[in-house]
Amino acid sequence: MSDTKTLPDARTASAHHPHTAISTAGLLIALGIIYGDIGTSPLYVMKAIVPGVITQDLVYGGISAVLWTLTLQTTVKYVLLTLNADNNGEGGIFSLYALVRRRGMWLSAVAIVGGAALLADGVITPPVSVSSAIEGLEAVYPEIQTVPIVIAILCGLFLLQSFGTQIVGKAFGPIMFLWFSMLAALGVYGILQHPEILKAANPYYAYNMLVNQPGGFWLLGAVFLCTTGAEALYSDLGHCGKGNIRISWVFVKTSLLLNYFGQGGWLVAHAGEPLNGRNPFFALMPEWFLLIGIGIATIAAIIASQALITGSFTLVAEAIRLNMWPKVKLNYPTDVKGQLYVPSMNRLLLLGCIAVVLYFRRSEHMEAAYGLAITITMLMTTLLLSMWLRAKRIPMPLIVLFLLVYGGIEGSFLVANLIKFPHGGWVSVAISLCLISVMYVWLRAYFIKKRLTEFVKIDPYMEALKELSNDETVPKYATHLVFMSSAERQSEIESKIIYSIFQKRPKRADIYWFVHVDTTDEPYTMEYKVTELAPNDAFRVTFRLGFRVEQKINLYFRKVVEDLVRNKEVDITSRYESLSKQHVTGDFRFVVLEKFLSVENEFPFVEKLVMQAYFYIKQFIASEDKYFGLDTSSVKIEKVPLVITPTRSVALKRVY
Repeated sequence: MSDTKTLPDARTASAHHPHTAISTAGLLIALGIIYGDIGTSPLYVMKAIVPGVITQDLVYGGISAVLWTLTLQTTVKYVLLTLNADNNGEGGIFSLYALVRRRGMWLSAVAIVGGAALLADGVITPPVSVSSAIEGLEAVYPEIQTVPIVIAILCGLFLLQSFGTQIVGKAFGPIMFLWFSMLAALGVYGILQHPEILKAANPYYAYNMLVNQPGGFWLLGAVFLCTTGAEALYSDLGHCGKGNIRISWVFVKTSLLLNYFGQGGWLVAHAGEPLNGRNPFFALMPEWFLLIGIGIATIAAIIASQALITGSFTLVAEAIRLNMWPKVKLNYPTDVKGQLYVPSMNRLLLLGCIAVVLYFRRSEHMEAAYGLAITITMLMTTLLLSMWLRAKRIPMPLIVLFLLVYGGIEGSFLVANLIKFPHGGWVSVAISLCLISVMYVWLRAYFIKKRLTEFVKIDPYMEALKELSNDETVPKYATHLVFMSSAERQSEIESKIIYSIFQKRPKRADIYWFVHVDTTDEPYTMEYKVTELAPNDAFRVTFRLGFRVEQKINLYFRKVVEDLVRNKEVDITSRYESLSKQHVTGDFRFVVLEKFLSVENEFPFVEKLVMQAYFYIKQFIASEDKYFGLDTSSVKIEKVPLVITPTRSVALKRVY
């Protein structure tokens, strides 16, 4: 007997997020969720491009470069092209990797580098956004200490994560609409002061700055800050839908460009003067509006930080299910589907953000660390996207053209950002390398364990299993004994499970269940398949769960058993005579095999390092039963040795 069914929670991607349909609510949600990072970039971009004395060529060139970067990088690459590469309505670098990973093992390295760089960006973005906003207070209160205020805001933001963001999230859209409207209004005000700034739309000015301005090429590192949030447009595709993103982007881009041109108008009006720590964004505001503007900017920066934090949680959850991250505890604080809280990641991000604020202290110093990591993510997305284009049978000359154009653009941004390395860029690189190391160790260890796990045919053991089940001389271990199995083939089982049942301590049960969880490349698959191994004595249940689906195996397994009982495919009534009369169900006990590194090993050098690192990290994370969502009162964790290469000879000598 074998049957595949869909779990009742399963939904299509569109039903999973009802706001993906084009609507006013969908457009507001898109504004609130995905534009925080790119939307707060006017706080620091022009300040970074014009660090010293203001010159007309520098201002015109900087504005022109920003306009064409937003057009080529954000509009063309992400909004028009990349949003088409959706995985059942979901986006992001790991969703894209899941679409193309069968086209080559090397693509896992691309996904790891891109994902790690994106997580590193999550450590830099909150401090730089909040610091840039709070530093606006210095125009009103010159002696104010901004660092304690920034740290207090970040601590409050991270402490709120465990409660979920359902209530706050509803306010994000209208607040960001107010923010972008303010950007546009301030921009128009600045343009009216110096209308000639509109000439900067001519790409010649960008070319002139990059080629003729001394050190002009290296300013690309500052220009790049205007598009750092472009990756978020793709990552949050599942929350908003491509239609809402594309329509709302028209309003967002118009507001951003008006503000950049407005800042340019103010800068040109002050040509020849040194900037002296002034921020063109706040200088553009009338004095009476300054405190209101700083307040709105601070809220917008908090929203930008919130988007990066929740994006980091989603990224970690996807990495876990793709075997690229330790199986840490995942919480779902509200009933909102997809809302996720990762306690360990929340702590790491908070500590990282506080360290960044204390080390750099000023937003202009943080800008040096900002941008370098996200450039790497964008390059990795370009590589994965080219593979997706191949899968879609796009003509090879067009794919080559795409790689040349965007490889050239993003390669230039990367080279220009490298000048930041000694001034703080090394921080984001160091964070990225730490994350890459963890991801590499976890994925490599997964394949090593998979290779070394011994599987046996299950059929030869079925008769012995039935005899053990009926042998009343053996004390009953559980009414229902459930083993978590990694065997992908229905006909196989780990030899360690057979050893555990028959030899470690004979485990007599009325019914044996073998549960396997298969993570699919689709995001929201929720299916199960039941195979009857021995009538009313042994069953195998295979769950097919998408890489974004919460692992509630306890709940899902109970649902499967209920279905089987309803269909009269299994009788779960206790076989004790006294309990059977009362129709008592009997207990369910889960067994999870947890591997440890056997001392009986001779290692290849690289595998030795990988496995030592793997088991070292594993000490600091919860056991797998918590990840699978099992009821801890009925779970037995069994330690089993992982033998890589048994020691060939032992030099023991018998003496008499």
